[in-house]
Amino acid sequence: MIRDADRKGLWRIAAEIDALAAKARDRKLRPDEMGGASMTISNLGGIGGSAFTPIVNPPEVAILGLTRTQTETAWNDGTPRPVPMLPIDLSYDHRVINGADAAKFLATLKTAIEKPETILV
Repeated sequence: MIRDADRKGLWRIAAEIDALAAKARDRKLRPDEMGGASMTISNLGGIGGSAFTPIVNPPEVAILGLTRTQTETAWNDGTPRPVPMLPIDLSYDHRVINGADAAKFLATLKTAIEKPETILV
């Protein structure tokens, strides 16, 4: 789990994710390094699929589900062009998170994925 991610830069978060992933692969990840999160990110892209319904793990308040990126055709002034599309599914506890705020979060995430330079500043 990445603690205090809102106070860390992108490179520090990436380094912590890398370290945790290495521990997980080596089966050395401790329970305290996996618990206490407010949100989970789940990625099923490695096994395929285009969508799923992630279930919130209490006491967390949300889960973001990512699946495999696929190339789809987008039309620009009558001209087709290939565009990578990443299906994203967000489940959240409405008792804690307002739907409009969840939609704003997804819009911000979309911008960050499409234009990563916006989060590198």
